[in-house]
Amino acid sequence: MSRPYHVPVLTREVVEILRPRSGGLYLDATLGGGGHAEAILAASSPAGRLIGLDRDPAGIEHARRRLAPYSDRIELHTLDFADLDEVPALAEAAPQLGGALFDLGVSSTQIDDLARGFSYRQDAPLDMRMGPRGEPARDLLSRADLDALTMILRDYGEERHARRIARAIVREREREPIATTGRLRSIVEEAVPASSHRLKSVARVFQALRIAVNDELNALEEGLKKCTARLEDGARLAVIAYQSLEDRIVKHFFRELARDCVCPPDFPVCRCDARAEATILTRRPIRPSPEEVAGNPRARSALLRAIERRRAA
Repeated sequence: MSRPYHVPVLTREVVEILRPRSGGLYLDATLGGGGHAEAILAASSPAGRLIGLDRDPAGIEHARRRLAPYSDRIELHTLDFADLDEVPALAEAAPQLGGALFDLGVSSTQIDDLARGFSYRQDAPLDMRMGPRGEPARDLLSRADLDALTMILRDYGEERHARRIARAIVREREREPIATTGRLRSIVEEAVPASSHRLKSVARVFQALRIAVNDELNALEEGLKKCTARLEDGARLAVIAYQSLEDRIVKHFFRELARDCVCPPDFPVCRCDARAEATILTRRPIRPSPEEVAGNPRARSALLRAIERRRAA
């Protein structure tokens, strides 16, 4: 039996939150293998439509094959969600989306593809790009100075030994370019004190570089803003995050949208102009069930948050 391209996480919960209906227009901003999109299209039959975005052409092509039964109801684009305003169907100013999903992080297929260089478990070219555009991780490591590397490892990896590891990278690249995942792992393991959990530091360094290479956090903030502006009144936005940096951005963004007027009640005129633009649907993030994690261990860190758009009358 062939391995599935990518196993979608929290699919039942996503469909329950989005409540797809026939005639609605939905956005899957991180199409991946098309698993979530397939569930949304099935739930919105017979006339629900879906726009799918993914920066990875391979993911788009796989999803196109998987979603072939719905070919008359889908529109797929090789785009990052930060660029969703380039989608012709979303170019108009009026809100049009009946719901949207962001499933963040790296797909299982990208992790397992050695040529992509996301995993430290096997030696491979150090790339880490989610799509064909941009600068590979090996090039970033070759040009970034000590302060920039320290910032990347500290801010994106939350690594306590960031400066120490950055120094080791700068020193080692003068001897030979750091072009493979195996060499980077060895450098990190040697730089971290024996008293620390070295493999966790390796994982944090790889996460930090992947985020930097793909500009993930800035893209997330931009994508959330552009998507929310296109949600109809009552439409819902669901976001699945897999690490604390992403989840923190999503939580803060949702809280700001849900923040109402903060003027004292005795003020005759509101001076803050703040009006809630959304209602938070998930007081606490939804996590996968033990059964789902048992069947798909990579789902264990998933956190699902959602809001419902509110527009002034």
